[in-house]
Amino acid sequence: MKVVILCGGKGTRFREYPEEIPKPLAVIGGKPILWHLMKTYSHYGYKDFILCLGYKGDMIKKYFIEEEWRASDFTMNLKNRQKQTLAAGEEEDWNITFADTGLETNTGGRIKRIEKYIPQGEDFFATYGDGLANIDIRQLLEFHKKKGGIATITCLRPYSQFGIVEIDDNSSAVTSFKEKPRLDYWINGGFFVFKKEIFNYLGDNDVLEQKPFETLAAKKEIAAYKFEGFWQCMDTFKDYQSFNELWEKGAPWKVWR
Repeated sequence: MKVVILCGGKGTRFREYPEEIPKPLAVIGGKPILWHLMKTYSHYGYKDFILCLGYKGDMIKKYFIEEEWRASDFTMNLKNRQKQTLAAGEEEDWNITFADTGLETNTGGRIKRIEKYIPQGEDFFATYGDGLANIDIRQLLEFHKKKGGIATITCLRPYSQFGIVEIDDNSSAVTSFKEKPRLDYWINGGFFVFKKEIFNYLGDNDVLEQKPFETLAAKKEIAAYKFEGFWQCMDTFKDYQSFNELWEKGAPWKVWR
C-alpha cells in the first residue's frame, strides 16, 4: 500500500523557526518530523511513500537525495569529486515518489493530483506531514477494512490549552479547577485510509476536510477510528520546542526501536 503524505503547505504559523524551511523538515532529535512520520509507517511494513510537495518542495527532495552522504563517513578528492565511503551509515529501505502538487493547492487537490500513482483498486494511507502519534497502523487498516467505507479518519479528543474553572451558577463560587483536561469532543487527527473511490469526490483544488468529507459523511461512507493514544501536531514554533522536549524524555510517538 502507498502512503501519501501532504508536504506542500506554507506553514504560515511556523514562521518563528530559525530557518525558512518547509515545516516537514523541522528537526526533532536530529531528524525532520517527516522522517519520524515515515519511520512510523515503515515500522509496520509500509515503505512506499508519495510526498505531495509544494512550498519549498525542492528542499525536501534535496534532503533525501543527500541522505547517503549525510549518514556516512567518506573521503572526497576535491579535484575530481570522487569519494570513497569509509563507514556507511544506516539508510532506510524506503521507496519515495516526489510529486509536485502546486504551490497554492489545497489538501484535497494535492491528493487528487497523485491519483495516477495509486494502482487501480488499491486502498492507500494518507496523512499530514506535521503530526506524530503512537498509532498502530495495522489496527487502523483492519478497522478500515472491517467498516468497508470509502474513507477512514483517525479521530481523537484533544487536551484543553488552558486550565478549566468550574463555577456554581447560583452562587458564582468557584467549585474546582482542572488543569488542561481532555475535552469531550473529537477532532480530525489525520492518519487516513482511503479506497481509490475517494478520487471521485476530489476536485482539482478542494479542501479535503470540507466538501469531500461532508459528502462522504452524508453518504455514511466515512468511518471514525477513535484513538486514545499520544498525538501531537507541529502547528507553531512552540509545538516544535515541545516536540524536542518530548524527544529528550523518550519520544512517546516512537513505535520503532
